[in-house]
Amino acid sequence: MRDSELIIAVKGAGEMATGVAVALFSAGFKRIVMFEKPLPFAVRRTVAFCEAIPEGKQTVEGICGLRINSEAELLEAWKKDCIGICADPSWELLKKIKPQVLIDATIAKRNLGTTKSDAPLVIGLGPGFTADKDVHVVIETQRGHNLGRMIDNGSAAPNTSEPEMVMGHTYSRVLRAPKAGVVKALKQIGDLVTKDEIVMYIDELPVTATISGVLRGAIASGLNVPQNCKIGDIDPRNNPEYCFFVSDKARSLGGAVLTALCRWKNTVNI
Repeated sequence: MRDSELIIAVKGAGEMATGVAVALFSAGFKRIVMFEKPLPFAVRRTVAFCEAIPEGKQTVEGICGLRINSEAELLEAWKKDCIGICADPSWELLKKIKPQVLIDATIAKRNLGTTKSDAPLVIGLGPGFTADKDVHVVIETQRGHNLGRMIDNGSAAPNTSEPEMVMGHTYSRVLRAPKAGVVKALKQIGDLVTKDEIVMYIDELPVTATISGVLRGAIASGLNVPQNCKIGDIDPRNNPEYCFFVSDKARSLGGAVLTALCRWKNTVNI
């Protein structure tokens, strides 16, 4: 089977899942379908294919993602050289298309029902999976020396919940909802913001920038978010271009999944 004919399903279509899809599509694996919730809560929306759910289409690094609702629409998306993005949190379409490869990239920090029987090759990203038990391969998602390592036996490192450090900033560069409520954005992704400037509102309550920098990510206006939900991400490096490219972490995970896929493909007869 040619690489372009291999059916690959990805659970999740957020930032990290998108990095995986970009790597696979760029390497010639074109028959990709991604599954997401009907109301995605992505923060880095400019580099997340889940934006195709509300918008109908999303392009990341020149790769097209189209919202699809059926197997027929998925086949049409593939004919257009696009990735299919499906609002199907129960993964009903997954049962119909019978992929050769399944990647759980929900980054849910727990297994939401993925099993080795879902596909000939099943890959899980991050903690919550055990290689050789519920998936074939686990990919380490924790930043540091082992980021992107393939694990054939055992699990990834436990979740620390600590944001990536950028120019000495970790928790201080992440915006969180001070209360439950509806988001109303004042700034757009890519805008420069200064410390204490109002970036958005949760209902009537203002959310201010915790540091100065570029608004690298912001949750979509109109979403009803719970208290303490991550709603924004400020990058102190002041380079708006970073907002529109897959991150180093997402690209590393994509490369790791591609390696695991190629290793499997070269050792089985498909």
